[in-house]
This record gives sequence, structure tokens and C-alpha cells, in this order.
Amino acid sequence: MSALGWLVCPRCGAPLSRRDGALVCPARHSFDIARQGYVNLLGHAAPANADTPAMVAARDRFLGGGHYAPIAAAVARGAAGARRILEVGAGTGHYLAAALDAAPDAEGLATDVSPAAARRAARCHPRAAAVVADTWAGLPLPDGAVDALLCVFAPRNPAEFDRLLAPTGRLVVAVPAAEHLGELRSRHGLLDVPGDKAAAIAAAWPAWSADVEEVRYRLDLTGDQVADLIAMGPNAFHTVPAAPEAASVTVAVDVVTLRR
Repeated sequence: MSALGWLVCPRCGAPLSRRDGALVCPARHSFDIARQGYVNLLGHAAPANADTPAMVAARDRFLGGGHYAPIAAAVARGAAGARRILEVGAGTGHYLAAALDAAPDAEGLATDVSPAAARRAARCHPRAAAVVADTWAGLPLPDGAVDALLCVFAPRNPAEFDRLLAPTGRLVVAVPAAEHLGELRSRHGLLDVPGDKAAAIAAAWPAWSADVEEVRYRLDLTGDQVADLIAMGPNAFHTVPAAPEAASVTVAVDVVTLRR
């Protein structure tokens, strides 16, 4: 849990240190470390669109089955050599764990607005810690705190990412291409997936160099796996088929690694 030592107080910005099962700053602002190992620094109730326990469980089952292993491997390659790795909007911490597996000297921190997600991410890897925090409100970390930042299918805040990354830091962004899971969208009327082209990602950081790895393959899924794939994302707030059929689907994801 040493990555908790990177954090600063969300109220006053002073460094936090661990004391008697809590993180405490010099001004005595105190934040309990939950028995599951995560810390809630959000400061208010989780938003309505935060992942629910059911969504987290579906994601854990699906990702645990290795279906997105090629994506995780590409993300880990983007973060290779980093010592302090942050994953924002981390969910279960699956991609952070893959990056840490590939970097035996690294430590990692997962952030998410969902307490259910942070609870799971806190045990994603022995060298990882988890925090409930909001990327848009500003994360409780000092400037230049990390040398790799992972953003996998999660909201992007360019100004905050720029602040958090060290001068030699890398940003690893994974986004769906237009054809990603197209079969499920047409069959089940799911939400559209924006085709976040790699060029658009690079344009958000125009002064940075960008390398793109295209991940493309087919997945043959059982009905239960299709149900989990649908239920682990935003469609869970709209509609999840009661008993979807087995399906062959397209995985099409671009992993963009940006360097200053």
C-alpha cells in the first residue's frame, strides 16, 4: 500500500501520512482506510453514474476470463519502464495490474469515483493501492507525481493529466475504434461507442509525440459472457438483455502512448 504515500490532502493539499488506520495531514484532516484497503477522498457521495457493485462484479468476471488480455498487454507495453503508475477511471484495476506485472520495480495507484470499484481495485495487485477520487474535480496527488498514467475506456482530462505526469512521463490511452463490439450494438440496441480515433487523441496533446498500437481480433463469447460484457459498462444503466445468445464479436481498440 505504499502508493498511498503519494497522496495529498484533498482539503488543504498537504502531504498525507498513514497513522492508526487512517491517512492524516499536518492540519489533522483524517481519512479512514477501509478494511478492504482503499481510501475515499471524494468528499461527497458518488455520482449517479458511478459503477455499481453489480457492474464491478460483471467486469471482474469478464476481464478475469482473459477476453481483453491483448488490450491489457498493449497498455502494459506503453507503460514499460515506469516506476510510478497511475490508472484513472480504473474500475477493477485490471489494466494497472497488467502494467505492474510487467514492471517488477513499479508501484501503482488506481482512482475511480465508484467505491465499489475502488474496493475491488485495492486488491488487484500486491503493489497497488486504490482511492475514490474524481478525475474532473482534480486528483489528490502533487504535480509530477507519476511517470505513467493509464486511461483505458475512461474520461480524459488533458490539463489534469499534464499536471500529474513527470517531465519524462508517458500517457497511455486506450479507446474503442468505430467497429468495436459493433455486432452487439446492432443486435441489442446498445449505446453507441464513440469512435475515438487515435488522431483525435494525439490532437489533444499536440506538443507530445504519439505511438499507436492497433489491437484487432475476434471474440467468440457464450451468452453469459455477452451478458457480462454488456453489464459491465454504461449499458447497465439502460438495458441488459435477460438471456443473450452466444456471439462472435469484433474487438477494435487503439492504444495510444504519448510522450512529452
